Amino acid sequence: MDLIQEAAEQFAPAEATVMSVEAFGNGNINKTYLVAYRYEGTSDTGTLILQRINQAVFQKPALVMQNLVAFVNHVEVRLTATADKGRRGWEVPLVIPTCTGADHFVDSEGGFWRALTLIEDVETFDTIRDLRHAREVGEALGMFHCLISDLPPARLADTLPGFHITPEYLKQYDQALKTSQAEDTEGVLWCKAFVESHRAGASVLEDANLPVRPIHGDPKVNNILMDVTMGHPVSIVDLDTVKPGLVHYDIGDCLRSGCNRLGEETPDWKAVTFDLGLCQELLRGYLSEATFLTDLERAHLFDAVRLLPFELGMRFFTDHLNGNVYFTATHPTHNLERALVQFQLAASVEAQEAEIRKIIIDA
Repeated sequence: MDLIQEAAEQFAPAEATVMSVEAFGNGNINKTYLVAYRYEGTSDTGTLILQRINQAVFQKPALVMQNLVAFVNHVEVRLTATADKGRRGWEVPLVIPTCTGADHFVDSEGGFWRALTLIEDVETFDTIRDLRHAREVGEALGMFHCLISDLPPARLADTLPGFHITPEYLKQYDQALKTSQAEDTEGVLWCKAFVESHRAGASVLEDANLPVRPIHGDPKVNNILMDVTMGHPVSIVDLDTVKPGLVHYDIGDCLRSGCNRLGEETPDWKAVTFDLGLCQELLRGYLSEATFLTDLERAHLFDAVRLLPFELGMRFFTDHLNGNVYFTATHPTHNLERALVQFQLAASVEAQEAEIRKIIIDA
């Protein structure tokens, strides 16, 4: 039997027949499918999301599922108990058990599968469309953080050790610098100088004694589901990176990806700027929901905005120095170009520090 079909049948209701399995979404980590089934003897149908976890990235997938179950159970209780949040229509994808009651299925080749409910009547966008959308993106991340702000981090496993720990990425960069055979082109020299001039600030968040909280880990704009009728956010998906960390990683990464109108792949890296208008609305939306933040956490929000593009730029640059062994590259200088974009974005953030700090204070 086909492994995908076999997995689908493990999660479909016992009294149902799997009718179709189709590729779903545009994620580049896990394999995702939409499964349609029909209850035997009736015209009633249903759907579910089937995913094969990428075990090269998530080497302990059982811990990923442990985190997901803890997250879903906690948020479901919060949504039930908090009426004003429930009226906003926030939803979470629920874990569908196998026919034996397990939260996952391992196929004959060792593939690790799980199934989730489909959140319907929603749409996603790869980039922020306008100022209203920016505020909604911020509200969505703030809502997400608020719902899990009282989930004890100890209940979550660290499924990606070292993720977003900038000093660790700096160590990897230093090692790559020692062994790299990459040519010292103008772009390479510019990136080397940029890293050196920012080395001292790499540990600013790790040194700040900020509280560890549950985080999403990858709050990109296209992970936020928007209601197709009302246009407001109803969920954040791609929950495999939910883990303990600093909310600043999520905030900084969301702003980094959302406030660069030219995008991460633009060839015109010198034209990249950090959009203050989008930043203002996104932060206003976020802080209107994230009422749990301490004064210390708010005081370090600018550090997050500055640090995350620097961190990603350093990761791209390190991969270029190593010969493009981690990030997929379409040509030899692809990751160098990506690094230049992120470093230019970080420089734009720094050039507007006073304005961004005022936005944070006023929000």
